[in-house]
Amino acid sequence: MEIQVLEDPAAVAAEAARVIAEEGRASVAARGRFCLAVSGGQTPWQMLRALAREDLAWGKVFVVQVDERVAPPGTPERNLTGLRDSLLAHVPLPPENVCPMSVDSPDLAAAARQYAIRLQEIAGAPPELDLVHLGLGPDGHTASLVPGDPVLEVSDADVALTQLYQGRRRMTLTYPVLNRARRILWVVTGAEKAGMLPRLRDGDVAIPAGFVRRDQALVLADRAAAERL
Repeated sequence: MEIQVLEDPAAVAAEAARVIAEEGRASVAARGRFCLAVSGGQTPWQMLRALAREDLAWGKVFVVQVDERVAPPGTPERNLTGLRDSLLAHVPLPPENVCPMSVDSPDLAAAARQYAIRLQEIAGAPPELDLVHLGLGPDGHTASLVPGDPVLEVSDADVALTQLYQGRRRMTLTYPVLNRARRILWVVTGAEKAGMLPRLRDGDVAIPAGFVRRDQALVLADRAAAERL
């Protein structure tokens, strides 16, 4: 695991956008497409706004969600809202290349299974995403893989549903598909993450983030988050 410490969230966002664009160009050159999985959060929205200004072959980019809250469409709680406002509204990405999680479905379990099928359609069977962007919660969660949830034990599905967490159920990618990714990009900002970042670095499996593969991982952190490294 490589860790780079930058001055502040803005610098982290800018560098993350540069890294994603570089990986995207390399993936398009090597495989003819770039499959990018995106998490939510405030710094990622800055990152995606910067990514929208990068030179990419957007017609060959596929964007999938790492996780999504079961919340009303268009509300700030939905990661898709931020994804649309920050990136999708500003780049010529074909609509069929955008893969939102169907958390409005009356049958969420079926929607999770269908999302796993969609991942196979764009990234192979089993799917290998080119780059997965992840955040780190103050409790050590990542994606919607949260402490104590049965979703942590899922080993036979790439997409699953959580129990209630902070008032909402979520749909999330699971460890199997995360750990098949060609590249993991962690974006970690804020002093509230300072206690967890050393545990992520050390692969501490007492926190959910510690189960994510480290050999192809890059962490971009601001000084506040890196205070205890």
